Amino acid sequence: MRIGHGFDVHKFGGDNPLIICGVHISESHGLLAHSDGDIALHATIDALLGAAALGDIGTHFSDNNPAFKGSNSRMLLRKIWKKISDKDYHLGNLDITLIAQFPKITPYIHQMRLNVSQDLNCHITNINIKATTTEQLGFIGRGEGIACEAVTLLLKAYNNKIVDKLI
Repeated sequence: MRIGHGFDVHKFGGDNPLIICGVHISESHGLLAHSDGDIALHATIDALLGAAALGDIGTHFSDNNPAFKGSNSRMLLRKIWKKISDKDYHLGNLDITLIAQFPKITPYIHQMRLNVSQDLNCHITNINIKATTTEQLGFIGRGEGIACEAVTLLLKAYNNKIVDKLI
């Protein structure tokens, strides 16, 4: 078993729509970002890469590289998952926490879970997504941006058998 943690934060602004886990949440509250700004998938990618000891999102998709400008984060997630699953890792679970004062995320959670489960080729029950606020404290509470944390558990397979011990 290998555990990974990811974190991302973006401030509101720009002309992009707000996209979280591939779901369009708002046309008017986009996040400033080099890619599509999908904060949850960025944190997820970092968690997966951390668990597999493969660096971080910037190592694989540098924001200094114009080739990744406006990139679809679901495509980035699928590329990373292919690298990881090719090393015989399987997803144990993924837990995502979105931290935002607004907009309300709860109505979109089922579709978010479905999108992520499709991208990671797993059952939707392996994916949990929840949202919280900062009770109007700090930059998030003032409505200046959104943060996200993701934690994942990877399981290693040997000879097509998953081994559920620390590796």
